[in-house]
Order: sequence, then structure tokens, then C-alpha cells
Amino acid sequence: MSNATIAVVGSGPIGSTYARKLLEQLPEARVVMFEAGPQLTAVPGESVRNIPDPAEKARAREMSQGPQAGAYRESLGIPAATVTEGMFTARQGTHLLDFGGTGSAHAPSFPAAAAATNVGGQGAHWTCATPSPAFSEKVAFIGDDEWDGLIEEAKGLLHVHNAAFADSRVGEAIRSLLDEEFGAELPEGYGVSTLPVAGDPQPDGSVRWAGADVVLGPLVDKGSPLSKRFELRDLSLVRRVELDGNRAAGVTVQDLRTGEESFVAADVVVVAADAFRSPQLLWASGIRPQALGHYLTEHPVVISTVALDAEKMGRFATEEDLQAELARRAQNPADPVAAVNRIPFSEPDHPFSVQVMYSESTPFPMEPGTPYADNRWGYVNMGYGMRKQPRFEDAVTFDDNEADYRGFPNMTIEYALTEREEKEIAEATERLRRAGKALGVFVAEPRLMPNGSSLHYQGTMRMGETDDGTSVADPWSRVWGYENLVVGGNALIPTATAMNPTLMSVAIAVRGARRAAEELGSGSA
Repeated sequence: MSNATIAVVGSGPIGSTYARKLLEQLPEARVVMFEAGPQLTAVPGESVRNIPDPAEKARAREMSQGPQAGAYRESLGIPAATVTEGMFTARQGTHLLDFGGTGSAHAPSFPAAAAATNVGGQGAHWTCATPSPAFSEKVAFIGDDEWDGLIEEAKGLLHVHNAAFADSRVGEAIRSLLDEEFGAELPEGYGVSTLPVAGDPQPDGSVRWAGADVVLGPLVDKGSPLSKRFELRDLSLVRRVELDGNRAAGVTVQDLRTGEESFVAADVVVVAADAFRSPQLLWASGIRPQALGHYLTEHPVVISTVALDAEKMGRFATEEDLQAELARRAQNPADPVAAVNRIPFSEPDHPFSVQVMYSESTPFPMEPGTPYADNRWGYVNMGYGMRKQPRFEDAVTFDDNEADYRGFPNMTIEYALTEREEKEIAEATERLRRAGKALGVFVAEPRLMPNGSSLHYQGTMRMGETDDGTSVADPWSRVWGYENLVVGGNALIPTATAMNPTLMSVAIAVRGARRAAEELGSGSA
């Protein structure tokens, strides 16, 4: 079935991976991608971090804030006369699921849960951190050799480079101090290092940050033959996956500009929205595996801010090095490139993923004249990401008798940290204090962020090796029992992870796309 039509729900990095890999492998296939939000940038899916004008950047972020889109609600298909009260954004570019207005989710135990509704999804707003999974983070039923190849292909799709900020002498000094404190405790290959990021370094020292645009690649290049077989429809809300027995027949889509609904037939349907709205769509479509919405995990995060100590930094960097770092950051004041270091996850003794970001200012205002308010060597913002062990009880469930603000079965999120997580949080907090003492003085004490703050939501459509009721998808990302219905995203990750999950999810999507292409090519899909 080389001339197949593939419907992709969601335009983030995962949906974009499916679109690109399927079109590359099937020379006569066609992909139609549906996105409920608006297109924010001239290049579909580009990171808003690349927008140089602050006002334009703010406008793009506001447009992605779903029901909280304010002055831009008309472009979202919401009539001007509509008054939506009690809604507010979580952080720039996102909107809380439990936003307090009519039709919001119920998530008192997961209050910071948020989403972005726009072309490119969270890929338009993410930090571009792309560490690789390691040890027990990896999926056990994918062999190491295959896994390594998938990760390398995912790195290529996302434009990952591992030497980001390696030329920063300030960053090197921070690494040296952290290595003195922790190096002897860490296994070889998992010591203090620069953070891999997705983006393209520019000649002036800035970075063009990667979004879904780089994954789509030739699909959004009008000069490419692949672009002729790709269609992106923004402001197009998929209401249902329509079924014909155990097969997906296509999707019913509502045009948010006109309110009209239509059916789009498809030979394969790929649902790759996010870890809450993808299972919600399956539920609304009558697709309800026992594990759907369950095994919700994220990364508990302990954060702090430290003023760098001049004497300690001066052991490894000079005043000239500091000036060079500040000059580089000043080249792009709208999104200054900072030295970002990390200590990766390793087992058994360091089950944490640590990020240490340099900045010449704090992320919060400090009173002039207070200690370290104008610190010459600047600051680091540090975060320890930890694991949440998957449990059936941690879940998003859906109520057919209550509608959310879009008319879907409304969500309720139940979530709790167990003694195991509390123990690791305590251990991470102690290590964070050691790191802060090695670098300087705390100006913001270590604190645990509210549940949901990581934005790294996983497990709600987890993949599994067997159809035993504990997973939603098979090893190739197909929903159990449905021949041509594929799911994608962080929601498929079945393991407890401590690292940013995008690279891992793209690797899983590459595997799923390969299998879908094989089946379409053989006519078995």
C-alpha cells in the first residue's frame, strides 16, 4: 500500500518524526498532520526561542496558551464575545490543565500539569536538552545494538550536538569545581560534562534552537519533493479516531475556524499529542485498554540558585574569561546562550539527572544592596531530576459525564510520591547542598517543585512486551488489538527515568515508523 494516507494527530517532534520517516520510506504515501493550535512562526514548528523581537516572541507564546490565549482567542477559533474566567498560564507558552475555569481538569495532587497548544507542540518552547537514557531508563525489550542505532538516528533528526558550551571557560570552571566534589563517586563515562542540546551553533556563537521544524526538515521545504506529499492543518481538532472493527478507518476533525466537522480517511492513524490529550482522544474514541492513562510518571525536581564564589571560580578561570562569557551572552539578549553543565543519571549510586545553568542574573528579583544581589561572577541555577516509579494508581482518568473546555471527557489526575521517591528526593537535596557549597553560596535554598513542574509526563500510554493489561502499546508502538493505530510520545516510556525524555521518545518513534512503513509497504497494514 505504497500510496497510503497517514493521519498524524499532533505536530510536535514525535508526530513530525512519524511524518518524515514514513514519507521517506514510502515514496507514494501522503501524510496529513492535524494540530489543534495555531502556527506560531513562519517556518512551521520552529522554536520561539529563535524569534529575536521580544514582543513577537511574547505574542507567539501567548498564542500557544490554549484557553488562556487572551487577545488572540479569535485566531484560535474562540468567538470574541466569549468570556473565559479563572484561566491563567502556567509558564510562558503553556497553559495549566487544572486552570480553575469551567471545564478545567481536576488535578489537586498534580497542580503544575501544563500543555502547549500550537504547531510544534512543546517543541516550540522546550529547553532543547537531549541527554540519552542509560541503565534502567532504557526499554528492556529493545536490544542494546538496536537501541544505540535508534538514539543516533534520533540525534540526527533533532540536530543534537554534545559539545555545546564546551568552549566556555566559565562553564569549564564550574565543571572543574563539581568534578572535585563528585568525580571520584561517579562511574567512567558518567561524570560532569556539558549538556547535549538540540540546535545548530551559529558563526556568531549563538544557537539556532531546534523545534519540530528540524525534524520535519524537507517536509516544510517547498523545494523538496517530500513537501508535495505533506499537509499540515493547524487549528484542526481531531474529535475521534473512527474505527472499522479492529482497524482505524480515519479521523473526524473539527475546523476551529469554522466549527465544521469532517471525516478524513486514513490507512494508518498516528496519535502523538501529549501524555494527557492522547489518551483522552483514545478514550473519547471508545479505545480503552486497561492501562490507558495509568502509570503516570514525571521527574520530581529539586531546584536552587547559587551565587558563584569569585575565589573558587578564579582557580580555573580569569576575569578575561568572564568578560568573554558575558560578551557572548550579550550577542543575543533575547535568548542568551548560557554555559550548561550536567551530571548524568547512573546506577546504582547516582540515580539523578543534574543540570547546572550559568547566568549573570538570578531568575527572580533581588533587593539592591542585599548580599550577592550583584554578584560579579554571576549565578548558577541547579536542578536535580529524579525518578518516579510507575504505579497503576498514578493516573489520568476520564469522565464521560463531564466535559472539559473542548467538549472531551474531562480529566482527573491522581498522583502521589511514595517512600521510595521521598528517600531519593532527600538524597538529591543533600547532594544539591554539596554542589552549592562547592560552587559558592545559596541565594535560593533547595526546594522541591510542585508535582507536574517538570513537564516531562510519561507512562500514560506505555509500551510493553506482552498484552498483559499493563501496557497500551506493543513494542512497535501499535495499540494492542488495533492493527493500524499507532501512538507516540513521552507517554509510551514504560520505565522510571530521570532525564529529559524527548530524545528517547523520538528514538521510539523511529522504531514505530519503521515497522509501520514495512507493513504499509507489504500491504498488511
